Formats: sequence, C-alpha cells, structure tokens
Amino acid sequence: MIFSRFNFYPRCPLPDQVLGIKPHTDGPALTILLQNKEVEGLQVLEDDQWFKVPVIPDALFINVGDQCEIMSNGVFNSPVHRVVTNSERERVSMAMFCTPDPENKIGPVAELINDGQPQLYRNVKNYPTIFYHYYQLGENSGLNFALVLPRRGLIFACYGSKCIEFLLIRLEYFTGTSDCCHFPV
Repeated sequence: MIFSRFNFYPRCPLPDQVLGIKPHTDGPALTILLQNKEVEGLQVLEDDQWFKVPVIPDALFINVGDQCEIMSNGVFNSPVHRVVTNSERERVSMAMFCTPDPENKIGPVAELINDGQPQLYRNVKNYPTIFYHYYQLGENSGLNFALVLPRRGLIFACYGSKCIEFLLIRLEYFTGTSDCCHFPV
C-alpha cells in the first residue's frame, strides 16, 4: 500500500521553541520524501545529537521505517528524526509511505535468522494502528517488538530511478519480496 502526505510548515518567529514535527521514527516500511529545494528542516538524531539533513535539489530522500527494520531483523534501521521550523521561510514537502497491508503479519524474514543472527523482533499484525498509538505517546513503537534493542539509523538520498531500483532490489533480497512497495521505477 502507498499513501502520501503533503506537509506545509509556515514561517515561525520562534523556531528554537516550535517543532514542525516532533522526534519520531517512521512506521511504514519506506518513506520517500521530496523536500523543498531551498529550505532545510529535516534533522536526524545520531549519538544524542541532531544533524541537519542537507537539501539536495531534485533528489528523493528515502527513509527506512520501522516495518522494514522488523522485516530485515535489524539489517536496516529506522532513524529517529524531526522537522524544525524556519523563521524566514516557509517549507513544503511531500512524503510517500510504502507499507505492507495492515492485515498481514510482519516479522523478520526467516532467511535472516540463524545461530549467528538470532531473531531480534516479534511478529506483529496491524502495525500502523500500533505505531500511531505509540506515536501519540511520543514513543518508538518498533522497540516494543524488539527482542533485543537494535542500533538506529539508515537513510538514503537518491537521484532518480536507479537508486529506487537498487533499494527495491535490496529490499527484495532481505525480505524475499518487493510487494510492500508498488510504484514504477
């Protein structure tokens, strides 16, 4: 399934005191983001420090979400990120979220579990509902299904269809299917 959201962040006179979107991980398997070409706002948390994600004009920003982290048994990691406001300029972005059908149970792919790599996540059904519940509480829902706490953070910045093809091929390799993301490349 794919759904999209357009984001509008108006100018804010107190950008140090107002967030555009609070810190979170993305629940879907993948998020494909088209950012404003001129105004930064996306930040990623790494080692308890926030880093600006640079704007690359005409590039798609691919963010691995919680469901991909669960299905890949932690091979891919869902980064904590937020959006900050800007005092001088408004910002617009468009996000597309790729997610398996909520009625399907997701869990680590069997081929990624062995004696050297134990199962890190429990199987879960209807992940979007669970994600939104924990999001409202300000918690990361993916960690509630972790059997072992994973490391965090994997983000791709892509130019054009070749990067998306590569990412889908990698996703198919780790999950055995690319069915969670149906879109032309």
